[in-house]
Amino acid sequence: MNSRDYRVWPGLPYPLGATWDGAGTNFAIFSSHAEKVELCLFDASGKQELARIALPEYTHEVWHGYLPDVCAGQRYGYRVYGPYDPAAGHRFNHHKLLLDPYARALSGNLQWHAALFGYELGHKEADLSFDSRDSAAFMPKCVVIDPSYTWGGQPPPVTPWHELMIYEMHVRGFTMQHPEVMESVRGTFEGLCSPAIIDYLTRLGVTAVELLPVHAFVHNHNLVEAGLRNYWGYNSLCFFSPHSDYLSQGNIDEFKTFVQLMHDAGIEVLLDVVYNHTAEGNHLGPTLSLRGIDNQSYYYLMEDDPRYYNDFTGTGNALELRHANVLRMVTDSLRYWVEEMGVDGFRFDLATTLARVNGEYSEQANFLDAVAQDPLLSTVKLIAEPWDTGEGGYQVGNFPPPWAEWNDRYRDCLRRFWRGDPGQLPELASRLSGSSDIYERRGRRPWASVNYVTTHDGFTLQDLVSYDHKHNEANLEDNRDGMDENLSWNGGVEGPTDDDAINRLRRRQRRNLLASLLISQGLPLILAGDEIGNTQHGNNNAYCQDNEVAWLDWEGLSGPDQDLLEFVRRLIQLRRDHLVFHRSRFFHGRSVPGTETRDIAWLRPDGESMTDADWQDGERRTLAFMLSGEAGHYHLTERGAPEYDDTFYVILNASDQAVECRTPSPPKDCAGWRVLVDTSLEKATRNVRRLDSDGGFRIKPRSLLLTVAVSGS
Repeated sequence: MNSRDYRVWPGLPYPLGATWDGAGTNFAIFSSHAEKVELCLFDASGKQELARIALPEYTHEVWHGYLPDVCAGQRYGYRVYGPYDPAAGHRFNHHKLLLDPYARALSGNLQWHAALFGYELGHKEADLSFDSRDSAAFMPKCVVIDPSYTWGGQPPPVTPWHELMIYEMHVRGFTMQHPEVMESVRGTFEGLCSPAIIDYLTRLGVTAVELLPVHAFVHNHNLVEAGLRNYWGYNSLCFFSPHSDYLSQGNIDEFKTFVQLMHDAGIEVLLDVVYNHTAEGNHLGPTLSLRGIDNQSYYYLMEDDPRYYNDFTGTGNALELRHANVLRMVTDSLRYWVEEMGVDGFRFDLATTLARVNGEYSEQANFLDAVAQDPLLSTVKLIAEPWDTGEGGYQVGNFPPPWAEWNDRYRDCLRRFWRGDPGQLPELASRLSGSSDIYERRGRRPWASVNYVTTHDGFTLQDLVSYDHKHNEANLEDNRDGMDENLSWNGGVEGPTDDDAINRLRRRQRRNLLASLLISQGLPLILAGDEIGNTQHGNNNAYCQDNEVAWLDWEGLSGPDQDLLEFVRRLIQLRRDHLVFHRSRFFHGRSVPGTETRDIAWLRPDGESMTDADWQDGERRTLAFMLSGEAGHYHLTERGAPEYDDTFYVILNASDQAVECRTPSPPKDCAGWRVLVDTSLEKATRNVRRLDSDGGFRIKPRSLLLTVAVSGS
């Protein structure tokens, strides 16, 4: 069948992408500078090109046509004609097969070859030269989909922000070594649907999973040549299509089934999304999609020399979100994942890049305004990674409501404190109580601070307490990649050791960091595997380790690691049961109306209030505080009365010495304090003992005590 055998009607310029209506397919693609656009149809294998059909209509910078003979399952791509003039920002090359930016599914994998580049590799004029080889044989193909899907089961849980417990996980790495997941579906969404996985997540107590990138992405050329892969996936190829390797049967419904099962379990699904750049890289990168469709429109080019790209991300390019149609593509993608794929929110990689206006971050950026006014997107969970690599890129605290933000100041402070660094108490108090110094503006709440100790980017928790230095040799970059300063402490020996005392210390430090995280105001995030002692053997940048280095090791879950898992489960349950640990308003240390009790009281080990001199004493490494149950949660019952909670007394000792302490003056009717958590014990969540009201006790070195007031009855 050649192009003359296909009927071609004008079609519509909307919606963009390939839309099958049950009778035929409408194709629409934006390009303001193209001279002609050809639709290329391929057989089911994606290897044989069946026809090239010039899209007949051009309306409002959208090329479009309707083919009544094309149905769901059809493989396709585009060839776009126009000037090849890199110096002017144009890189059209019709010899290169291009992916539809709105493709809902891809078939096949990209195979690196010189034909993928719009210029001749090795030519003395570099990207100013022109390559006329056909790239179709080396490109994945777009697939026309049937969008129908019957959603069943429970509706989305719509968890309040302050009740979120986020669990950051990798689709592939989470199940690749799980003994209760069938080998045939490991590393896929279907694998995550296994009963063992759902049971594990629900028993752990998480209320949201945050998946590392699931958009279709590319394995970087240099990594493939080195025998490695882009494991993390921060190299987007298509913003509408799930990564094909995560689909065991190649059907996007597998993702929808995963979302539905998570919702049935009361768990929201958040996606880590990468809209700040694409896999096409800098001016020397390949021509795969946007570059060949309309380079000047889609990318943020240098004004004084549009041959080159502004790069705020360290990856070679940045999307031009000041352009209406590029902004439309991103917001269309977000809405698609919410409306059609069922997700509940997003974490935006290098979000500062999305909000740059004329090179500088602005709260009035087009992207932020577009999301804020959108009746759908403004209601889902929006979380920013509030920095990028460009000038002025660090913007922690500066995103507008309703955004939450990853708070790296929380991470660094917790690490420094438990490592034993001096002078940490003033900042520690702010981080534990919700970071009001950063976020209390414009009606933002404590959950604007996403608190974490570890994430995919850096050491795992086990490695944080086992290594002083990174060990990234497996990345084949001579250990130059990854952060040099991790604020870690190995306890005296680098890496694994048979020294019993050091191993006990490391286990205690894990409990200290996790307990601190789970009793802090704000929104806690745990890295998958930290609760079972997962290690990457000192690699703090495992982005290219699609192997046992980065996959979770489930076989070793026994002994101390099983104890740690139980510890985390109980702490998460404690947090969920007590509103005082996840208030929707900031603490201020003020008296509760109608009482003489402060909502939070900062205390010395002797039970007395901290003074200015105490806060300024850089050698202090012990801090206590009391959370008043009388502070209420500012939620009202049906009768309008505030909810009250128990009163808790917490003391953190990061010194290497035991400290003599006294409990504070007790709240009304308090007869003493029951210890709920003592991290100096291997099974620290047991009700281990009781402290007398206004009595003396000793807290052991490098440990945390969490106690609850008990009445005299």
